[in-house]
Amino acid sequence: MKQFGGKVLFLDRSDINTDEIIPAKYLTEISKQALKPYLLEDLKMDGFNSKTDIPGKSIIITRENFGCGSSREHAPWALEVNGINAVVAVNFARIFRQNMYNCGMMAIELNKKDIEDMFHTFADKETECNIIMNDDGTAKVKLISGSLSKSYHFRLDGFEKALVENEGWIGYADKKY
Repeated sequence: MKQFGGKVLFLDRSDINTDEIIPAKYLTEISKQALKPYLLEDLKMDGFNSKTDIPGKSIIITRENFGCGSSREHAPWALEVNGINAVVAVNFARIFRQNMYNCGMMAIELNKKDIEDMFHTFADKETECNIIMNDDGTAKVKLISGSLSKSYHFRLDGFEKALVENEGWIGYADKKY
């Protein structure tokens, strides 16, 4: 099974939509890899530069309603080809969240208090993240910066866990059907 974790990209904004994740003008690309240079190129945030802030990051921590807007599988694909394997937020647009799991990636929902604590404690530091999943569906996001470490707990339902364990819908369907 794929390991989930790595360096964290903090995006301190709510309502980051699919057009900001991958602009619609690139939806005619015929390979996932062709999307790579365009991830978050239209995201407008003070101090954010998609060309320098994304490389080397594997986890995004953001606010509310991530992936809202148009429904498109290209948004998780653009994250995936850039090495992003999980997004942590208060909540997600329903279709975007399911598309993440269908691609074998994680869309982790934590309460607003935990997200606020993550930003307050870690956003201004170089931070590593480990996502630890247990057999019973319990899981945690563990953030580490130097000697500072905190864990935030969540649950995966059975189907989400099965999708993640099989690296997405295709792997799950191959085993199941």
